[in-house]
Amino acid sequence: MREYLPYVIQFAVVMFAISVHEAAHAWTADRFGDPTARLQGRVTLNPVPHIDLIGTIIFPLLLVFMGQPVFGWAKPVMVNPYNLRHPRRDHMYIAAAGPVSNLAVAISSTVLFLILKKTGLYPANGGVIDIVAVILFYLIVINVFLALFNLIPVPPLDGSGILEGLLYGEALRIYLSIKPYGFIILIGVIYLGIFNYIASPVFRLIRAVLAL
Repeated sequence: MREYLPYVIQFAVVMFAISVHEAAHAWTADRFGDPTARLQGRVTLNPVPHIDLIGTIIFPLLLVFMGQPVFGWAKPVMVNPYNLRHPRRDHMYIAAAGPVSNLAVAISSTVLFLILKKTGLYPANGGVIDIVAVILFYLIVINVFLALFNLIPVPPLDGSGILEGLLYGEALRIYLSIKPYGFIILIGVIYLGIFNYIASPVFRLIRAVLAL
């Protein structure tokens, strides 16, 4: 049973990271004038309202049984642009809120992890503190992964919403023209290993900071 503990922790952390991400979108949208997500119960860390059957339950559990790193996704937060006071600008901030919230969790977890090491509480030779350290490690890695992945400027990821808010004129027109092909482009980014090329130095940095 103990060999499955890391996967159980990963699954729980993924659920938490996804909930933080989507709740941040929903909370930010509400702050900018659109109550749609709040009325749907999405401004919460309770994972239940955010669950997508395939992305939040089936896919992560399948990865657990395959012995692979656990990952997943949630139901997208619905935003009505007609309720926003400044739709173009506000939508950019709403898109950015998800990755920013995950980075905030990762930074907080890094601080706590380093405190455990600095005080000599970790490693504890298999004690409760070691389990806490493992949880913190996965909180760091999974939240950074989720943030980086969502910052890819390809629809339907959050990076696309951020980029749209930054582009103007002809550049924006060209970008919007390729938006219908976003999913195909995203598959290409993953298949060609472009994301791994970007993320690998970041994760090496994380291990260096944590001295692992």
